[in-house]
Amino acid sequence: MSYWKLLSIAIAAYLLGSIPTALIYSRITHGEDIRALGDGNMGARNTKRTFGWKAGVLVALIDILKGAFAVWLAMLFSLPGVWNYICGALAVMGHDFPVFARFKGGQGFAATVGIFLGLFPMLTIIGAVLYGIIYFATRSSDVAAGIGMGFIAGARALTGGSVYSVAFIVLILLFVPLKKWMDKPRRVAIGREHSHSA
Repeated sequence: MSYWKLLSIAIAAYLLGSIPTALIYSRITHGEDIRALGDGNMGARNTKRTFGWKAGVLVALIDILKGAFAVWLAMLFSLPGVWNYICGALAVMGHDFPVFARFKGGQGFAATVGIFLGLFPMLTIIGAVLYGIIYFATRSSDVAAGIGMGFIAGARALTGGSVYSVAFIVLILLFVPLKKWMDKPRRVAIGREHSHSA
């Protein structure tokens, strides 16, 4: 396959991830900008906190599909296996830094789950079930995510997954808290705006 076709597929994966699901939902259904509400994050968690769990689930499902479709895009064109990971990573970059929303996006957790669903469907389904069980037991999304996603990385390593695939899982998961840290100044600024307007 030519370099131009590979570049086109890479751009398509990024643009797919860049679709600002939470922003589209907030504007269509409430006429508001999700980035100016709650903690200012353009993701499923802030959507749930701001508009309710049904809205959060809808946004999460679409964001998951964005990640999965990016991986499946590479598979559709029968690209070398490494491109499954490249397209997945580009989708997360698109979600976190979307060109359609001035590069201010979410933290990529749902899109990351979608990537794992495309790459390791059975492990991801089990990890999602664990997430659900732990979340309802602890009411902590962070604890549930750590256990559910940790299971995927551990199971992949123990079932003969390549070093590269395990390293990819760990690195892409580490980017979630990194993006959360990067967004912290924006959350502080939004909090100040809310306090001034109160």
